[in-house]
Order: sequence, then C-alpha cells, then structure tokens
Amino acid sequence: MTRDASGDLTRNLTRKPTQEDLDPVTDAATRPRPDGLPSRRTTRVTPAAEAPIEASSGEGAPGKATTRAGRTRKAAAAAAGVAAVPEERSSIELARRIVELAEDKKAADIALLDLTGLTTLADYFVICSGGSDRQLDAIANGIVSSLRDEKVRPFGREGTAASHWILVDFGSVIVHVFTPPERDFYQLERHWAEAKTILRVQ
Repeated sequence: MTRDASGDLTRNLTRKPTQEDLDPVTDAATRPRPDGLPSRRTTRVTPAAEAPIEASSGEGAPGKATTRAGRTRKAAAAAAGVAAVPEERSSIELARRIVELAEDKKAADIALLDLTGLTTLADYFVICSGGSDRQLDAIANGIVSSLRDEKVRPFGREGTAASHWILVDFGSVIVHVFTPPERDFYQLERHWAEAKTILRVQ
C-alpha cells in the first residue's frame, strides 16, 4: 500500500494480473444492441491503419513516425486492462481465425461479414449459431480461450447463453453466437445487408 498526493492509502497496482483480470468482462444485464454493435463501447479500439504522424516528444525517437490508430489502440487497451490485437495480425486474419475456432466447436451457419465503410466501430462480424445454451457457451468460451493462448484478448462480452445471444468484442472483429430462433428474430445479416459476405460455412 502507498499514499497518493492527498495522503489516502492506495493499492499497489504492480501486482501480477489474475485470470479474472484477463477474462472479458461479462455484464449479464447488458444485452447486445439490435444492430449487433457492442453496447459497452462507443469508440473504435482497433481502427484500421491511418496515415503516419510524427511522434511527439516522449513518444519514441525524434522524427520516428507512428500512427494515431496504434496509439488509440494501445490507450484503449490500457484503459480496458487488456491487450490489444497484436499489430502483426490484421483484422481479416483475426476474423478468419475466429471462423476456424467456431468450426472447431461445431458452430452452425457461420457467416463472415465485411463491414468496412459501414461503421466506425468494427471491420468484421462473425455470426454463428449453436443448438443449445450449453453449446453457445462452449463456442464463445472456446474462441476466447484459444485466442487468449495466442495473446489476443477481447475488450468485452455481452449477453449470456440464457439470453440466447452472446457478443464477444475483439475490437475490429465482433463475434455473435446465437440460438437459431434468436438469430432469425434479430436478422443481423438483413440489418447489415450492404455488408459483403466473405464466406459462409453451413
């Protein structure tokens, strides 16, 4: 314990993060928005690469170019207490990897939608279905666990298997795991009809 400037005791924040810290925050009371975008996030956290800007003093070597996107991503990740998507993995690579992981968990009717130019909050949706509450959890947890092993952690998670719709927010890629009736009711593919379907796995 240390004292801050006001003399109050504060906790030492240098402790090693626990697994609870690393797992995505799930708010059971927060249901995903009808348009499929995360309710808990209003700004983009893994934006597409932007034009380089000169680093200001204290940020890298003098004259070294960096990107506003990269700094935004790191700042958002730090604020959320999670690691951002590694710079070397593009959004489409991450999206395709998520499709593979959903297939591994026997998800049905997997669709990968390209939202580029349609929203500033994400580049891709991965939408899939599970036949039961238990399978919904298995699909979502399998994706989160496997990507965590690859040093990629989500920014948040909304909904629960009991609500029949789980949203996992990886920043540039949003994952939706539905039961078929819930998917038919919300019809995200129709809502985002202008999005290009990159692939579909039945």
